Amino acid sequence: MNLRPDPTFHASPKLAMQAPVENYAFTVMLSPDGSQSDGIAVVDLKSGSDTYGQIVHQVIVPNKGDEFHHFGWNACSSSLSPLTGHAFLERRYLIVPGIRSSRIYVIDVKDPLKAKIHKTIEPEELFEKTGYSRPHTIHCGPEGIYVSCLGGGGKDGTDGPPGIFIMDCETFEIIGQYEMDRGKQDKHYDFWWNLPQDYMVSSEWGLPPQFENGIVPEDLLSNKYGHSIHFWDLRARKNIQTMDFGENYQMALEIRPAHDPTKSYGFCGVVVDTTNLQGAIFTWWRDDDGVWQSKKTITIDPRPEKPENLPPLLQGFEAVPPLVTDIDLSLDDKYLYVACWGLGEMHQYDVSDPMNPVLAGKVELGGIARGAKHPNGENFAFGPQMVEISRDGKRVFWTNSLYSTWDDQFYPDDEGGQMVMADVGENGGLTLNKDFYVNFPDGLRSHQIRLEGGDCSTDSFCYPSV
Repeated sequence: MNLRPDPTFHASPKLAMQAPVENYAFTVMLSPDGSQSDGIAVVDLKSGSDTYGQIVHQVIVPNKGDEFHHFGWNACSSSLSPLTGHAFLERRYLIVPGIRSSRIYVIDVKDPLKAKIHKTIEPEELFEKTGYSRPHTIHCGPEGIYVSCLGGGGKDGTDGPPGIFIMDCETFEIIGQYEMDRGKQDKHYDFWWNLPQDYMVSSEWGLPPQFENGIVPEDLLSNKYGHSIHFWDLRARKNIQTMDFGENYQMALEIRPAHDPTKSYGFCGVVVDTTNLQGAIFTWWRDDDGVWQSKKTITIDPRPEKPENLPPLLQGFEAVPPLVTDIDLSLDDKYLYVACWGLGEMHQYDVSDPMNPVLAGKVELGGIARGAKHPNGENFAFGPQMVEISRDGKRVFWTNSLYSTWDDQFYPDDEGGQMVMADVGENGGLTLNKDFYVNFPDGLRSHQIRLEGGDCSTDSFCYPSV
């Protein structure tokens, strides 16, 4: 424990933007077939370094078959909460779950070049204490570590609904289930909150049989994946409102609230509209009567394509759907980045007016039946997927793997893991940096990125920007 707050904890988004830039990125490396152990790669981001853009350290776990996916910090700016904070914690540990094994690793990255495994939590402990499985999203809360799970109990994860559990932020002991009253929530994916306003929002993907072995076309076409988001009284741990976007809006995934805690709105990305193959972004907000509302504010069209150029899954549609699989919001709440994994595009929208987003920039890289190359001439497998933004908003990083079995369905001829970076113009716009290109070791793919000192999908702020 520190004698003063961690210098990477910031009271407001504005202060976080003014902080020193990141020196390292931490990125998962996953073995799609389980033949290798998964790990965390430490990537050098120091401008001018001899090893800039290279993997300078790896933490390889002893088990196989975990499938690393999402991960997060033990503590962040939420620790400065005036109500229940742990202001003297240290942003030191990464909580890294295996989405297939339900095993959780705690990795000490105090010295990024000597990062090591600190603790391993076996799946049996998770099952016994929570009744949940398939841990996914990690958020560092003011009083503990919150972890969402995509599965309930039983071998196939359908014995009871999935949900969120809480871990002790100092001992990493699993405490128990978060939910006191889950209401209509019977699937899970992402979640995030506004701490001072005491609300949380969660979303839905599907149950384990709907994703572990690949997308189930029959379930998609019959609209059986998640299409609702849920609003919670954060402290009462109670679902107070469920909002259904409409059953055709399949797979409501990433939740991105405004970073400024005085604001009561945010965004949710929808993978596909089954009526027209469009991707969509919904803006959600709380009205003057305290009721949550939503409106579709961005649509992205599919691209017509000859059937012979498409994977078998898409040939009957004669089109490439955008497949909106990740979104991220800059700390000044100005730019929303939208990963169109199917098209092979990263979009940048000016959301200064969250009800009227404007396309400000776009990059093409990879993509189904496109395979756009990096500016350095190298291939980029699959399409833009997990996106992360530097705190100052000047650099946007992304990787390319969605989920191993889904990669193989939508990109049956692709293989590899890459991480790239785009520079953001002073007035918007997005340009791929030709000098930054990370190619992960053979047989490994990559998914989520975390930046040293925090990033735009990690920290929750308790004080307004002034």
